[in-house]
Amino acid sequence: MVRARARLSQDIANQGGFDGEPEWREAFAAVPRHLFVPSYFGPSAGGWRRMWGEDPDPVRRLAWLEGVYTDTPLATRLRDGELLSSSSQPSLMAKMLADLRVREGDKVLEIGAGTGWNAGLLAYRLGSAHVTTVDLDPDITDSARRHLEAAGLHPHVVTGDGARGCRADAPYDRILATCALDTVPRPWLEQTRPGGLILTPFATGLVRLTVHGPDRAEGRFLPTPAYFVPLRGTEPRAARELPADGVARHLLNNEGFRFLLTLTAGRLSPADALEVWQRERHPARERFGLTADSGTLTAWLDDPDGPDRWQLV
Repeated sequence: MVRARARLSQDIANQGGFDGEPEWREAFAAVPRHLFVPSYFGPSAGGWRRMWGEDPDPVRRLAWLEGVYTDTPLATRLRDGELLSSSSQPSLMAKMLADLRVREGDKVLEIGAGTGWNAGLLAYRLGSAHVTTVDLDPDITDSARRHLEAAGLHPHVVTGDGARGCRADAPYDRILATCALDTVPRPWLEQTRPGGLILTPFATGLVRLTVHGPDRAEGRFLPTPAYFVPLRGTEPRAARELPADGVARHLLNNEGFRFLLTLTAGRLSPADALEVWQRERHPARERFGLTADSGTLTAWLDDPDGPDRWQLV
C-alpha cells in the first residue's frame, strides 16, 4: 500500500498537481486513501458493482486497492442508483488544495465532508484543530469521522447545512467547497476573515474569491474544469439541461463554450452566448469572474466593471 500511495503521489506530481505547494505531496503520501474508501462502486454492465477491501476474493481485493490508488473519482454512496457522495479525483483535489493557498495557522472550513480524506489532508498539513468539515447527511459525517480516526486525525466533523457554514468555529481564513452550488451563500462571507479566500465549484469550473467583508467577495475562475456532486437540496446550473436553440452540436461538445453557456444560463440566450464566444475569440475560463455583493451574484468577462457582465438568477 505504501508503494501504491507513492505511485499515486508521483502521478499527481507529474501532472503538476503540487506545483508551488510541495507540502501537499507530503500530505498525499502520508494520509492513506484506502482508509477513507473501504468500499466504492465501480461501473458494470447494467449498473454498479461494489468493490471493497474485505472481499474474500483476493483478486477482487487487489482490484479494490488498485482502484483506490488510481487517479480517478470513486462513487462511495448511492441511493436508488443516484450518486450521493464520492471521493474526488486525487489530482483535482491536489490542485484545489494548492489553489487554496493555505499557510501555517490558517483555519479552514470544508463544505462537503465526503469520505473525510480531503479533511484529513488539510488536518495533516494544518493540524486537526484548524480544520472543520460539514455535511448534511449524518451517515456521511459518521463514516468520515470513523475514517479520520482510523488515520489518527481529528478535525471537527459537523452534521449540518453546508450553505450555512459553521458559525461555531468561525472566523475562517479559507473556505473550500467540494460540492457544487448555484450561489455563494452569504454565511460563507460572514464567516471568512477579510482577505480570506473561498474556493468553490461553480458552473463546471472553480472560482477563487477574495472576501472583502461580510457581504462582498470577488474573484476569477481557475483554468481547471470541475464537476462535483451538488450540495444536498440544490440544483446547480451545471446539472441543468442547457438550452441549445440555434447552436451547432459541436459547440455544445466544446468544454469552453459549455462553460460560458452554463455560467450565463438564464441570462444569455444560446445565440447571445455564441455572439460573446465568437467576439471574444473563445475566452478561456480564467477570463471570467464572479462578484458576490449584498445578496447579488454577478458573472463577468475580463473586468467586473466592464461591458460583459450578467447578474445571475
